[in-house]
Amino acid sequence: MPTRTEEAIAAYGAHLRAERHASPHTLRAYLADVRQFLGGAGAPAAVRPETIRHWLRTLDGAAERASIARKLAALRGFLRFLVDTGRLAADPSVGIATPKTRRKLPAHLSLDEIDRLLVTPRADTLLGLRDRALIEVLYSSGLRVSELTGLDWEAVDAEAGCLRVLGKGRKERVVPIGRPALRALGAYRTGCAEAGFAVAAGPVFRNARGGRLTSRSVARLMETHVLTSGTATKATPHALRHTFATHLLGAGADLRAIQELLGHASLSTTQRYTHVDLRRLMEAYDRAHPRA
Repeated sequence: MPTRTEEAIAAYGAHLRAERHASPHTLRAYLADVRQFLGGAGAPAAVRPETIRHWLRTLDGAAERASIARKLAALRGFLRFLVDTGRLAADPSVGIATPKTRRKLPAHLSLDEIDRLLVTPRADTLLGLRDRALIEVLYSSGLRVSELTGLDWEAVDAEAGCLRVLGKGRKERVVPIGRPALRALGAYRTGCAEAGFAVAAGPVFRNARGGRLTSRSVARLMETHVLTSGTATKATPHALRHTFATHLLGAGADLRAIQELLGHASLSTTQRYTHVDLRRLMEAYDRAHPRA
């Protein structure tokens, strides 16, 4: 029979899935963090503030600060859930400070690097057409990789030049897509139809067997094309999202418009890109100003 602790963890998982609309990745990570903590701390009723502080000290140096902050957030959410559902009398995590993290500037590509990357996939095979369309869509619309892999043909409106995507928290938004990306999608769609794949409905980006591409598969194929293109920057799928935002900001786009396009709940998340642009401005100043 499951223990009371295991039942509480399962209930918390169901809460994250149903109420918080957590992605499968977030769900796995949070439950693993809770189990890691309870593996050393014992039952939730035995947890004290000093228990949590000791756990954080053991993690310091063994994990990145961002990972430690996420683990603490997962534990806090679990303990709050136990209090809210009457499984725990008080939350022992109240008052425990989150470790400060050093926010890194997002990696992004230059226009020249983007141009080289976009022409790397072959245009004479179905997989090459798929990869070219995939990279074009990522750069053109700034989608998260999960939004890209979840994209269905019904959500592509070529006439209006937009995509309907399901973002974090299952929030739907409509994003514009540029003409080059639409042309690449059209060529890939024709190739899919010729190969016998459905193009009126179902996943846009498929693997060689016809199934929906996974986020890990997208990361692997991106790595291959980045190496082939000779790009020095580590261009993950997420780096193309950063590139999308950075290039828009550099061309004068409004920060709130970029927030909407990216699907950020908070403007402070989008404001990271002002630091990227400021760095470029400072470099230009240092190179050009006679009294810099």
